[in-house]
Amino acid sequence: MSWRTLLSLHSSRNAINKLKSISNSPFPTIIFKRLPVSSFTGYRNLHSHSPELGNSLIDPSLRTHFNNDVVHQNDDDDETTNEFLSRFAWIMRKKVKESYPDSDKSTVDAMLLVIVERVASEMDKDGGATASFSPFDSVDFSEDLWRTVWEVSNKVLVDMNKERKKEKMKGFLQCDEVKEMCRFAGEVGIRGNLLRELRFKWAREKMEEHEFNEELEKLRKEGQVIEEEVENDTETETNVDGDVLVGGNVEESKVGNKVVGLPKRKGKMRFKIYGLDLSDPKWERVADRIHEAGEVLWPKEAKPITGKCKQVTEKILSLKEDGDDNLLTLMAEWVELLQPARVDWINLLDRLKNQNSPFYFKVAEMVLTEDSFQTNISDYSRLIDMYAKENRIDDTERMLKKMNENGIQQDASIASVLVHMYSKIGNLERAEEAFKVLNDLGFQPDTKVYNSMIMAYINAGEPTKGETLMRQMDTRDIKPTKEIYMSLLRYYSQRGDFDRASRTSTSLQFAGHQQTMETCTLLIEAAAVSGDLDKVSSNFDHMVQLGHKPDDRCTAAMIRAYKKTNLLDKALDLLLTLEKDGFEPGVATYSVLIDWLAKMQLVDEAEQILNKIALLGEAPPFKVQVSLCDMYARTKMEKKALQTLGVLIARKNELKEHEFERVISGLIGGGFLRDAQRMHGIMEAQGFKASGQLLSALTSGHLPLSMRS
Repeated sequence: MSWRTLLSLHSSRNAINKLKSISNSPFPTIIFKRLPVSSFTGYRNLHSHSPELGNSLIDPSLRTHFNNDVVHQNDDDDETTNEFLSRFAWIMRKKVKESYPDSDKSTVDAMLLVIVERVASEMDKDGGATASFSPFDSVDFSEDLWRTVWEVSNKVLVDMNKERKKEKMKGFLQCDEVKEMCRFAGEVGIRGNLLRELRFKWAREKMEEHEFNEELEKLRKEGQVIEEEVENDTETETNVDGDVLVGGNVEESKVGNKVVGLPKRKGKMRFKIYGLDLSDPKWERVADRIHEAGEVLWPKEAKPITGKCKQVTEKILSLKEDGDDNLLTLMAEWVELLQPARVDWINLLDRLKNQNSPFYFKVAEMVLTEDSFQTNISDYSRLIDMYAKENRIDDTERMLKKMNENGIQQDASIASVLVHMYSKIGNLERAEEAFKVLNDLGFQPDTKVYNSMIMAYINAGEPTKGETLMRQMDTRDIKPTKEIYMSLLRYYSQRGDFDRASRTSTSLQFAGHQQTMETCTLLIEAAAVSGDLDKVSSNFDHMVQLGHKPDDRCTAAMIRAYKKTNLLDKALDLLLTLEKDGFEPGVATYSVLIDWLAKMQLVDEAEQILNKIALLGEAPPFKVQVSLCDMYARTKMEKKALQTLGVLIARKNELKEHEFERVISGLIGGGFLRDAQRMHGIMEAQGFKASGQLLSALTSGHLPLSMRS
């Protein structure tokens, strides 16, 4: 049964008698906040869809004041009343059914009709004005029933008020200020749930601000009304005691006793935060300067590109590499049409960069000469950095020269970029110049700059200068990276400087890095190059104690150390021991064995190991070809000697000085003098000089005793 039907029914004696039985029974009480009768008054000001909706039906302490001049239409009032009664009846029906589960539908409807009529009559009392009676003094309903009615009413009003605020929030979520703040938050990288929460927070703040301003406006209008009444009263006669004469009688004036509006502020406003007086006029000037600086750091949006200017822009973006001649014409036309500011230039450059346009750098250089771009040193720095990352050395130096011609001196960021670039290409002199400029400017180099300079020194063969910089880093509380220590360790290992390699390894451990398989192998290789078998063995045993299993590389270093002392039996014993533990020799170990057997001219054994490399599915290293050529030449195996010699000549750029001498001496020892002279010519063409003994051997055609083994 709908509530429109219920309201049209008349109460019957049976329904009233049934209701009396309800009042005399223990009606279940739901524990909610108790509200007075006045909560139901003023219901005609309630409308769930109106932005002017009040909450006068909830609690007098929560009630908000509304402008009395705002008059709602009768149909709106009826709609609001119907909505309230519909919600009230829906919830109240469930409670009646819970208390009287045996009652049929018609009986429950009759009960609800009586309850609703009583509630509606209370709402209509005093024409919607604030009622002053207590519901519990009524003889119709029991106290429990009235309490339940009031709790249900409060719940209905709270729900309706929530819906009203929800509808109002929808309007503020779409206001321009909230949209602008959301757009700004999106540009700075705020996304997802955080942006959604911020949007609701900003909308709620705008709604609260709007309601506050409305309240102030209403108070102002009320004050104006009272002032007008007071002015009208002052025009009448008053007695000394302040009584007004009305028709010869004395009536006490109550209008003047009512205090409305906000008190007037006297004097200047003083606003302090943590003892700082922000009401001082100087802070206005500070705010203006901050605003001006903000316009520079956060530029305005680019101009909209439409019409012919849009067509020209598309042509610029679609230019290919062969469109160099049209670029200048299109750029001049674009500038004339758009009259660009700095933000417009940046927008064009970003679009060129995103499309990987071949003219990005050319347009970027053209922009630097435009007055509207307002070129500064950061623009040069950005372009120089991009050139340096692409190893375009000439373009980088050209931009540096152009910057100096315009009177702009390089700063710390440009100096750092130059240090990285020159260190990367191995130009130590220019890297040192850039590093000196950085120090002269008073800036402390960071870890990346130090790393680049130390690597430049290491690659240039001056590791001691790199260690000096590492000590300088320690004094400035900058920790060298593990890569720097490892680079130094590799450098000393390749040159057989075991003492410095060991010292670097110790420094690496003091820096908090544990010894790894790589560091142990580098120490073993350094000792193997120096030929100190005791140091090689001790470091090998230390590596095993640390829990590292020997691999092909460190085993090859051990075999190389045994080769220097010509201890073939110990080398074979080591291989057998390791193979029992599951070790399988690789290309590095086999290469050292081939070189060793080649020097002993054991052709069959060397070729057997060469076949093992082939079984691994890998080609023999280039150094193996040098050993084979020397062995075949000394054993006078002409065909194989010339075959390996052809491989070496084809890869002559990879040969080092001592490898040239070994091949030439092997050819002379085997009687291939003409081939030896040809290799000597190639050696000189590569920029190497032969030793005196080799030159005399080429002249005489015989090797001295020191070169025959």
